[in-house]
Amino acid sequence: MDYKKVKTERTAVTRDKHRFYEQSGNIYKSVSVLSKRANQIGLEMKEELNRKIAEFATTTDNLEEVFENREQIEIAKFYEHLPKPTLISIHEFLNEQIYFRDPHDEMDEESKPV
Repeated sequence: MDYKKVKTERTAVTRDKHRFYEQSGNIYKSVSVLSKRANQIGLEMKEELNRKIAEFATTTDNLEEVFENREQIEIAKFYEHLPKPTLISIHEFLNEQIYFRDPHDEMDEESKPV
């Protein structure tokens, strides 16, 4: 997913808590889904940022020749202005863009007599 194109709030917003347990039936499951998705998004963003910064990395290890690389600074600033992974995951969850399932619920359905 292209996180640069996600149109979500960049700050915390008061939300209706009932919307969070409409999909899962339990607010704690919803929070768990949100946290796992936010971790996935955060890792993907971090890997992408590291790849882009590595393109402009210098190979010199001389402490006297430490200088600022403008390209790295611009890339870092761009990623700082993106919405936080938690806000992106909330946006995806409320717009029903996240697929999740509970294996415990599936096991319960299989063990019920017909």
